[in-house]
Amino acid sequence: QVAIKHINIQREAEVVLLNEIKSIKGNKSPNLVNYLDSYMVGEELLIVMEYLAGGSLADVVMEMWIEEEQTAAICRE
Repeated sequence: QVAIKHINIQREAEVVLLNEIKSIKGNKSPNLVNYLDSYMVGEELLIVMEYLAGGSLADVVMEMWIEEEQTAAICRE
């Protein structure tokens, strides 16, 4: 399974998009969701990444309060 991030290229600066791909493409780790590939489809950039069944960290933060110690542990990992 994969996750696909859709980015409208008209709303994002090209340099921001290139930096995002460069940063995720160069980081392979068992503790990170890894980049697999990217494609241009019309006006959208599709970034294909490993699927994370638990959802994104942003989703977790929006749904519940995380204590400072938990935030520190997440950042450390």
